[in-house]
Amino acid sequence: MPPFPLPLDAMIGHYGAYAVYLAIGFAFGYVLEISGFAISTRLAAQFYLKDMTVLKVMFTAIIVAMVLIFFSTAIGLLDFNLVWVNTTYLWPGIVGGLIMGVGFIVGGFCPGTSLVSVATLKIDGMFFALGTLFGIFIFGETVHLIEEFWNSSYYGRLTLMDWLNLPTGVVVLGVVLMALAMFWAGEKLEQHFGGIEKPRRTWGRYAGIGALVAGALLVVLLGQPTTEAKWARLAPEKEALLEARAVQIHPGELLASLADDQLQVVMLDV
Repeated sequence: MPPFPLPLDAMIGHYGAYAVYLAIGFAFGYVLEISGFAISTRLAAQFYLKDMTVLKVMFTAIIVAMVLIFFSTAIGLLDFNLVWVNTTYLWPGIVGGLIMGVGFIVGGFCPGTSLVSVATLKIDGMFFALGTLFGIFIFGETVHLIEEFWNSSYYGRLTLMDWLNLPTGVVVLGVVLMALAMFWAGEKLEQHFGGIEKPRRTWGRYAGIGALVAGALLVVLLGQPTTEAKWARLAPEKEALLEARAVQIHPGELLASLADDQLQVVMLDV
């Protein structure tokens, strides 16, 4: 079996898993803070093309995670099928994105960055966070009025590979190249609209670009494992269990699967 995603609870217990979550959350909050995401004027400047920090930080996170995820899948370290991907509700997502975008440009924060601002005791962030909580409450009390729309245009687990009908590696490489082009365009926009000086070209920057492109090319060359390849990795362990007619699923996993509304569990007695 691929070692990732890690079963943290089984490996280090509940409290150990909580410590890992705390460390990840601390690192995430630290990166947002040093990037200036607690400052509403910097965040709002994104929409006026004066400061493209948001685009640079978020797209960097996206392409680094994408390359690492699918490279790990290609070499058998990660089972992508076990990675949670939010299900797609197309039109509710579009409308929700428009509402959030308006709130972002007017309020200067998104829900996550408002919490970063609260952590630094900024008053505008506190009011925005309170407004977010109030909005969540109102939505929870009125969602039944729009429930049909809220659950409409359901596409399940829809990825770019499914939508474009392209190999995973091609999509990964395309997204990386698109992000790099947007970084370049973002710096040009900052110079024109924000008066920000052109950043110095450092070896570190070129090394990062080269590593991302090389990683994406490796994903293209290696491809993603087929069902047959996955079984070949599992066969030495699982064939013995099949021959011994051993239990293939933990009772707790079966119970969780039965309680999951996203799954349709069929139990066969053979």
